[in-house]
Amino acid sequence: MLTWQRSAASAEAAVPIAAPLVDEPAADSHSETAVFAGGCFWGVQGVFQHVRGVTAAVSGYAGGGAATAHYETVSGGDTGHAESVRVTFDPTQVSYGRLLQVFFSVAHNPTEFNRQGPDSGTQYRSALFPLNPAQRKVATAYIAQLDAAHSFKAPLATRVENYTGFYQAEGYHQNYLTQNPGNPYIAINDLPKVENLKRVMPAIYRADPVLVRTN
Repeated sequence: MLTWQRSAASAEAAVPIAAPLVDEPAADSHSETAVFAGGCFWGVQGVFQHVRGVTAAVSGYAGGGAATAHYETVSGGDTGHAESVRVTFDPTQVSYGRLLQVFFSVAHNPTEFNRQGPDSGTQYRSALFPLNPAQRKVATAYIAQLDAAHSFKAPLATRVENYTGFYQAEGYHQNYLTQNPGNPYIAINDLPKVENLKRVMPAIYRADPVLVRTN
């Protein structure tokens, strides 16, 4: 499915949820990386670009191999890839657990299996790709916490997968939300997510997004 052929549907409402009970310990480093997959990467990237403490959010592909990490191929749904976002952040300002809270509450609907809103296929699955054992521990514990608390109307469909690499998406996908606010898909599905971040988590909302350099 080509980008301009994406259909529109009503945006998912944000679900206020508790912070994770298990999080990474306080870090001395000022840079950490995490990879999130939550449907179309336009909206997920746009949300994380507005999170205080995030220094970069790049759209791309994770879960498959380098040879198939191209939009037209990934869109076939049989490459193993998920549309993903690589988030680089300062853990002294925002923790991995806090980013997970944004991911589950605001960035997508984690109860949908192999789809998000109008988009369907394995490439739109909800998945986390921990880069180290600490992230895996936090992600697994938080999913269990949210399910045990019945934080959503259905069990989470989010998978914790092995990280095998991240491949940056084509330049025209980067900063898509910021550059195309009038696109009906963005206006209906994704801009409300940024507004939800501002409303539900105002302490970590940043008005000016951190954008990807594409040239």
